[in-house]
Amino acid sequence: MPRPTPAQLTYGSLTVIFSTLAMLLLSQTSSGPGIAVIAVAALGLGLLVAMTVPQPKPVASPAARVTSARVTSARVTSARVPVQRTAAPVLAEPVLADSVREPAGP
Repeated sequence: MPRPTPAQLTYGSLTVIFSTLAMLLLSQTSSGPGIAVIAVAALGLGLLVAMTVPQPKPVASPAARVTSARVTSARVTSARVPVQRTAAPVLAEPVLADSVREPAGP
């Protein structure tokens, strides 16, 4: 199991502290079982927050980056499909409106 990052420890600890204080102040409980329930709920919330903090991506060594780039470029070059080029079709010249006019009357 990987060790928690400093961000995870910070966010989780602050969540436990502030959520415990908020729940104790809002519930105004003074009984032992009530405080225990609030403490367990705050610990669960802190654990949830700490586990949802994004993990940093591992940094690859320069040699691994070069190898990864070669593999990626090999995949790209092998996936290329040759394209056959054909001549563009010859289009007929447009018919002008003047050529279809009827002669004027007498």
